[in-house]
Amino acid sequence: KKCQNKYLYAVNELLQNPVYHALLSGDRHLSFGTEQVKYFDEQVSPFVGFEESNTNGFAELYETLPVGRRILYATTNTITPPTGWQLQHEIKGFQFVFKKGKDIEEDFSKVIPLNDTHIDQMMNLASVTRPGPFGKRTIDFGHYYGIFKGEILVAMTGQRLHIENLTEISAVCTLPGFTGKGYAYRLLQHQVKLILQQGQHPFLHVRGDNERAIEIYKRIGFTISRPMHFYFLKK
Repeated sequence: KKCQNKYLYAVNELLQNPVYHALLSGDRHLSFGTEQVKYFDEQVSPFVGFEESNTNGFAELYETLPVGRRILYATTNTITPPTGWQLQHEIKGFQFVFKKGKDIEEDFSKVIPLNDTHIDQMMNLASVTRPGPFGKRTIDFGHYYGIFKGEILVAMTGQRLHIENLTEISAVCTLPGFTGKGYAYRLLQHQVKLILQQGQHPFLHVRGDNERAIEIYKRIGFTISRPMHFYFLKK
């Protein structure tokens, strides 16, 4: 039990500041910046990260990034727009961690791996459904899968932040007109199974007002870990 408590404490610490820890560990190959402040290429993700105790984080990013650069900062705290940065949007949401769901018995024969040839369709699906920031190189995070109807991509999920032994499920979206058919549920179960098979533990983030998604996540076996605030800022 002591080992389990120690593990849960470590997981809790990592997920307190998920972006920074991802940039330091599993997504290090995609990171730029210094030891103190780190960020992704904007076409991969607008996310930036630094230690919560680093009171100069935004000032250091300001010196590093070009004028007009948009960033996304995730925190459990509320912040006021830092000097030099314009607040464009704030989203209140939740972080969910997978606990234990039902045995996965879905048929995944229609779940297709996505690659660079699908980027235009992925971008279109993300622009219509707005699951979160999605750029031309977001697929570089890896493990994107979709469901097609004919030649049309109607639903997808992927992975985003990779923090040591934790993997975030992201870009969960279904084209309008194709909701209610269980596509998102199937893709989510597929990601959970894949992540667990990789010896990783799934987590995800969701908008606080997305009641439909929250219900699905809970049904699969995710529970709320903590509230999160997402700040979209522009230099």
